[in-house]
Amino acid sequence: MPTEILMPALSPTMEEGTLAKWLVKEGDTVSSGDLLAEIETDKATMEFEAVDEGVIGKLMVAEGTEAVKVNTVIAVLLEDGESASDIGTAAAPKAAAVPVASAAAPAPQAAAASAPAPAAPQKDGTRIFASPLARRIAADKGLDLATVTGSGPKGRIVKADVMDAQPSATPAPQTSAPAAATAPAAMPSSPSADMVARAYEGRTYEEISLNGMRKTIAARLTEAKQTVPHFYLRRDIKLDALMAFRAQLNKQLEGRGVKLSVNDFIIKATALALQAVPTANAVWAGDRVLQMKASDVAVAVAIEGGLFTPVLQDAEMKSLSALSTEMKDLAARARDRKLAPHEYQGGSFAISNLGMMGIDNFDAIVNPPHAGILAVGAGVKKPVVGDDGQVTVATVMSVTMSVDHRVIDGALGAELLKHIVDNLENPMAMLA
Repeated sequence: MPTEILMPALSPTMEEGTLAKWLVKEGDTVSSGDLLAEIETDKATMEFEAVDEGVIGKLMVAEGTEAVKVNTVIAVLLEDGESASDIGTAAAPKAAAVPVASAAAPAPQAAAASAPAPAAPQKDGTRIFASPLARRIAADKGLDLATVTGSGPKGRIVKADVMDAQPSATPAPQTSAPAAATAPAAMPSSPSADMVARAYEGRTYEEISLNGMRKTIAARLTEAKQTVPHFYLRRDIKLDALMAFRAQLNKQLEGRGVKLSVNDFIIKATALALQAVPTANAVWAGDRVLQMKASDVAVAVAIEGGLFTPVLQDAEMKSLSALSTEMKDLAARARDRKLAPHEYQGGSFAISNLGMMGIDNFDAIVNPPHAGILAVGAGVKKPVVGDDGQVTVATVMSVTMSVDHRVIDGALGAELLKHIVDNLENPMAMLA
């Protein structure tokens, strides 16, 4: 019987992807481990390998198709003795999922029409099976998941099911307390695409479709700004000692081809500060806080069309040269969208450095579930008052730490930032 090749889940949170390029064509013979296609997730382009051997009988999804749901049939593999005429019965049950690639909205209705139960999602007792992203969107919209039919595997509710769903006009009677849960529905929404287009009628513009990465950035940061109680702490850091120490180290490391950046010192200083203030080395987990043991520091890397935040694990244990080499490798592969999911997921704290672009200071948005992010500005020459009371010139860098108040309170955040500042103003101590 022909074997169905399904759209794979290339990361724990992946629900759909773009079939960017086929690496095989119909009639090709493939073996286990052969590359079949390149698939774009919201963060990376990854190669998809065959797990069985056979002949590619039919490619069910065209190259370049977007929003292909996980577990959709994308191709059919024939075994010895089978022909293309055998494909019809094998592919028919799931072929209906393919139109999801070209029209995202009809998917929930199609799933509802074929579901044996008219409205109730799959449950275990009172539990509703839904992806974390679907739950967050439903909460923001004040949507009762019990009224949504899931189109995912085994009836699981996924993002597409809740995006176009609307809260019931006459919600089922409940106790007075749950009524407050619908409050997010009153939150003002952005104008629709048609409304915006009408406002610019008669003006010339180019319409650019959002790719998966831009959609994810928009959704996550909107959610973060609406749901994370941010507060901000600011400090100025004198960099003269660090710049002199960096120049000395780079001269000694020149023969090894290593050149340390100021950002490498910031990563190390942050990692050590998280160890010195362990209660701040934590992430928000909904109904609890997870306090981390190691300092896993995420660093924002700008790429065309968006950004990545690769994570340097166990950063407190690594030397400056090791951090520098690893960061350069992660940044290069991030720009080529070749990072594996485990390389950009996780971490408890992030760094975003726009100083090299001439930005003096800025406020960054916390990236959940991180508890904080350090926004780093440029080092500039400024007049300062020295310890002797005399005015002198120093290189000063402004930093702003954005903090999730659910995890870190003001005094704790101030203590963490103090350790970061002390480490950068006394760089030799970081190597002790």
